[in-house]
Amino acid sequence: MRIVALEEHISFPEMANKIPKEALGAFGQSEAIQRIAPKLADITGERLQSMNANGITMQVLSVDSSGANLLSPQEGPAFAMQYNDLIAERIAGFEDRFTAFAHLPMTAPLAAADELERAVKEYHFRGAMIRGLTQDQFLDHPKFAPILLRAQKLDVPVYLHPGLPPKEVADIYYSGLPNHSGMAAALACYGWGWHSETALHVLRLLFSGIFDMYPKLKLIIGHMGEMLPMMMARSERAFKPGNGGANQRTLTDTFHQQVYITTSGFFTQPPLKIALDTFGIDNIMFSVDYPFSTNEMGIEFLNAIALPGEQIAKLAHGNADKLLKLNI
Repeated sequence: MRIVALEEHISFPEMANKIPKEALGAFGQSEAIQRIAPKLADITGERLQSMNANGITMQVLSVDSSGANLLSPQEGPAFAMQYNDLIAERIAGFEDRFTAFAHLPMTAPLAAADELERAVKEYHFRGAMIRGLTQDQFLDHPKFAPILLRAQKLDVPVYLHPGLPPKEVADIYYSGLPNHSGMAAALACYGWGWHSETALHVLRLLFSGIFDMYPKLKLIIGHMGEMLPMMMARSERAFKPGNGGANQRTLTDTFHQQVYITTSGFFTQPPLKIALDTFGIDNIMFSVDYPFSTNEMGIEFLNAIALPGEQIAKLAHGNADKLLKLNI
């Protein structure tokens, strides 16, 4: 069976080394990132071998760093352009196995919109990956309108991935903790913090009317919906149209029409059942979160799903093929 994985990460050291360490903060320099750096830098070596061994047809690559997001409006555009050029160069000849989400200079929104269009039209990238907040601002801020408008015009999705917590948040929520083996970073990021922040980010987009303002915009979020499936019924009541927000449609209708989730890093069946009951089979796509999770874990999970074959096919590749317009 064809299998497409959507949240699969890369980081090229020659680009990562251009980001000032003070911009990364403590959580951006964890030992875990240092250990896994060689796997992030590789595309057609061990990564491709693992894909072949586990039957994964295609990975959609994305930069595992806020990158240009941490640079000034003057520096970011050239950085993002160089990164996208390098990605395209390194997947050349392997277009049947790899494609990518564009890396954008979010601190320069107009330039980011132009870079998205360039990457889509020149390299056939499938949308953009945006990581968390930009200069402590969510995507509902008016300054980011050019990016959302351009994504809608190009008919490509925006993948909203968690990012590093703002310093003020980290100082309050994640300071004063024992930091044995990076556990404070785990709480702030992949163990809890950035998932809840991404859920908040999506709810802000709903409540501020962004989905109604851009009704053809498609948003992807990972990690089995970033806690939103579990909270859907309660959030549905809180964010009814007319409850003070700018949203014109219900949360459920909006999410079904414009929000897609991936399984990245979640490999047990109960969260999938909640996601199926809330987002539905047409809005869920397979992902591994490589190399932070292994392809073996992802395939074992996929093979254990007790659904009809046509629904497994949707989850494994059909929904991604349709949303990303992948040529088969």
